[in-house]
Amino acid sequence: MTDAGKLALLVAAALLATGPVRAADQTYDLHVIQSLTGGGSFLGKQEQEALQLQEKQVNQRGGIHGKKLHFIFHDDQSSPQLAVQLANEVIAAKPPVLLGSTLVAACNAMSALMKNGPVMYCFSAGVHPPDGSYSFTAGVSTHDQAAAMVRFFRSKGWTRLALITSSDATGQDADKGFDELLSLPENKDITVVAHPHFNTSDVSVSAQIETIKEANPQAVIAWSTGSPIATVFRGMIQAGLEVPVGTTGGNMTFAQMNQFAGFLPKELYLPSPLWAIGEDPRVQLDPETKAKQTAFYGAYAEAGIKPDEGSVLGWDPGAIVIDALNKLPENVTAVQLHDYLIHLKGIAGINGIYDYDKSPQRGLSLENTIVTRWLPDAQRWQPVTKATGIPLPQ
Repeated sequence: MTDAGKLALLVAAALLATGPVRAADQTYDLHVIQSLTGGGSFLGKQEQEALQLQEKQVNQRGGIHGKKLHFIFHDDQSSPQLAVQLANEVIAAKPPVLLGSTLVAACNAMSALMKNGPVMYCFSAGVHPPDGSYSFTAGVSTHDQAAAMVRFFRSKGWTRLALITSSDATGQDADKGFDELLSLPENKDITVVAHPHFNTSDVSVSAQIETIKEANPQAVIAWSTGSPIATVFRGMIQAGLEVPVGTTGGNMTFAQMNQFAGFLPKELYLPSPLWAIGEDPRVQLDPETKAKQTAFYGAYAEAGIKPDEGSVLGWDPGAIVIDALNKLPENVTAVQLHDYLIHLKGIAGINGIYDYDKSPQRGLSLENTIVTRWLPDAQRWQPVTKATGIPLPQ
């Protein structure tokens, strides 16, 4: 059987496993494409968990238009090709909205199918949909994450930076973002002393780390997620390169922090939306955002789970879409949902107040971005900045 034939069988099996739309049970079905297995599963499983908790809460409040909410999950196995196949099958049923997927490459591949709907709400912060399109995306932009981190590093006097980025879609997005960021007048004193690249399939980056070490940076920004970032961290430890390290917020999962515990940098910084502030009294939150966070943490505490970045990437998109569906007609079209979302503003989430006029397709901006430091003994991320990367008082 050809590879294309095998892929078609996988798609068919995944869709058949969900069963037909259950009209007799009066459910309101929403399709979700996620990376539940493969390289992106460390985020995809947490996103699924967030939606399952929301499904329970929403149904306790009466569901959507009196029908029980039911998420139908499709596993793209962290494959953009499979994500596209699954998306085509879901789109054929003409739903108003499709949630997912998890990774940059899958979301970018799926977005080409959404030019005329349905609305697609991706869970990756590294996606940058065109303004006014049917594609929306979660979290604060990776470019805003980088801006907050560079501002913080600059405030610490770390102006000799090394970058190491992966050669996949995540790394290409990072390269573009850092090129734009470091060309700004405010960063004129920052010098990139080395910028090697690596493949996500590499089992060693020793040559790249030696290049960085010889350049004598004051700090390193390593931009990739999942297993590839572990390869970088391990290489730094093996080379004896001990400097502060920043990485993308996509790595803010307990699974990774604990799995990589033996070779994490001693000073590891990760940018984040406002959810990670928690109970830190040094940062004041809008009361509505604080209320949303209290409910969010309460739902996870009741379930006996600790939320992390994957949880967050699924939570607010799910909540925003569900709220919109309840406010719009039961037989809402993709056009109606799209037109509602692109003008939505002033709605609170766990990451702040969303404004899709100000920040199209995302609702969040640099003003919703902080920098955190991983504290292994406390098993938490501690905020080290206010919003936009301004350092907090010690």
